[in-house]
Amino acid sequence: MIKKLLFLLVLIALFLAFIPQLAKPSSTLKTVFRLTEQPAVIVKGTQGSALTINISFGDQEVEELLEKLSQPYPLLFIDSDWASRFPHITEQIKQRSLPVALLGTEGKDYESDPNLLSKQLHTFEELFSKRPLWFRTADEEFPLVLLQELSEAEINALGSTVRWSGGTLPKASKGEIIVVPYARNEHVATAEIQRLIASRTFQSVEDLLFRSSVKTKKIPQ
Repeated sequence: MIKKLLFLLVLIALFLAFIPQLAKPSSTLKTVFRLTEQPAVIVKGTQGSALTINISFGDQEVEELLEKLSQPYPLLFIDSDWASRFPHITEQIKQRSLPVALLGTEGKDYESDPNLLSKQLHTFEELFSKRPLWFRTADEEFPLVLLQELSEAEINALGSTVRWSGGTLPKASKGEIIVVPYARNEHVATAEIQRLIASRTFQSVEDLLFRSSVKTKKIPQ
């Protein structure tokens, strides 16, 4: 009888020990969604360098750029309207498993059109069969209403530390997030991007942020 009682007590102790584990979220992606408690834009880590490219224009030039990319790949911020016009490039991106995020329009557009973000997300999800973890406006302006929408959708707002349009290479700084524009009125030649990539060791945005603390830009209420 005593042995049975001891055995039962051991089982109860083991069960209680596992309760905290069972209560934890099953998906590690939840850590991605909760980088900031209050509305804020992530602009920098504290170590390393990450490269991001905003793509909203071009076809042959973009294809040439994608062919030259090698691991660790930069994070590609994709304009959903642009991607809809060039589905063959979207397929290339998917086949190579290049990391993608959603590139929006100017920040003020989300104040005048409350449905804009949801429409862009819908198009992005149809094209890439997944929801983006990262979002950036074209001008890196994030009105509060937009940040609240992103929080509800569990998507992080990612700005940048340095915007580079070619020419003199930026001085390296710890935790930097560099953005290279590829838009109608401003885009960088593939050779220039390759020169930037060769100038320092880049890592993924996730490694840049999750292996260290993050720096954020507070948004006024």
